[in-house]
Amino acid sequence: MGFKIGMVGLPNVGKSTLFNALSSAKAQVSNYPFTTIDPNIAVVEVPDDRLSEIAKMTGSKKSAGTAIEFVDIAGLVKGASNGEGLGNKFLSHIREMDAIAHVVRAFEDPNIVHVDGSADPARDIGAINAELLLADLAAVEKRIGTAGAAAKTGDKKLLHDLLILEQLKKDIEKGTSARALRFGDNDKDLINSLCLLTRKPVLYVANIGEECLTGKNGLLRAVEEAAEKEGAKCLAICSRLEAEIKDLPQEEAGQYLKEMNIGLSGLAKLVKAGYEMLDLITFFTGNEKEARAWTVKRGTKVPAAAGKVHTDMEKGFICAEVINSQDLINAGSLHSAKEKGLLRLEGRDYEVKDGDLICVRFNI
Repeated sequence: MGFKIGMVGLPNVGKSTLFNALSSAKAQVSNYPFTTIDPNIAVVEVPDDRLSEIAKMTGSKKSAGTAIEFVDIAGLVKGASNGEGLGNKFLSHIREMDAIAHVVRAFEDPNIVHVDGSADPARDIGAINAELLLADLAAVEKRIGTAGAAAKTGDKKLLHDLLILEQLKKDIEKGTSARALRFGDNDKDLINSLCLLTRKPVLYVANIGEECLTGKNGLLRAVEEAAEKEGAKCLAICSRLEAEIKDLPQEEAGQYLKEMNIGLSGLAKLVKAGYEMLDLITFFTGNEKEARAWTVKRGTKVPAAAGKVHTDMEKGFICAEVINSQDLINAGSLHSAKEKGLLRLEGRDYEVKDGDLICVRFNI
């Protein structure tokens, strides 16, 4: 299972530069608003050192990682929810995402135009969030109109839905995002059907200058404070630096990051944060032909995970032979792991864990 992270923000905050640095696609980058109109899409393999080790252990001739889809959505501006700057079109793109990476400018550069004259993270974040809330408010009000007419029949379920919608409208009008609200299990289908923008998990990406790599400036702190208020994660990434190292050989890129005192690349940081936001895990399969990584939601039962590999595996599932990849790596070989009794058989109620190497036994 792949997943989509939509990169949003004001124009000229560095979204497209970051997108180019994180993908093999080349989004257009220019110093004026609305350079990006149609969303740029890039499917990027998720870096995972465990996969190469599993390929060695299973004698695989090739390997294939799981993927993440980055979508560079055009810059939003004030009035987007009313169609300003092609806003309605851009907002519809966000609705298709699993999560949002909100890119915020946290650097000063007089040569790069800011739509409001200067970088001010609190103001810029507020402007985007206000547009998302207004779009959600319009969606809720539209549904209230429909639900109100239907509820005149006196149906208890419809009357209950109307009450939920009216309370949701009040909360949004107060500036409360849907992420901060809690809904009963019986109401989740109703809420999901609204496709609320502010219910999507959000990650704040502070686009910093190179001078900020060894310390924090006021702009970065402002992004961190805004994220903290929402209970969201904040990443500091220098898109210019990421662009510089993108085309370097892996070894040279790693050495450069080490010299700059940067542990992980921006891609690795975004993937890790994306997994955490969406509560995803990776499991592996491997044989002499191919070692492969797969992504599922945490808590997925092993038959459903097997179905990601092939539907027949889920339909005819008998059991699965499972070993954690780190246990396998520590054992030194698959043969050694078997001798130590590290492989175990699991039934259909087993919940797949991150890093599991799974061999499914099935019969069709």
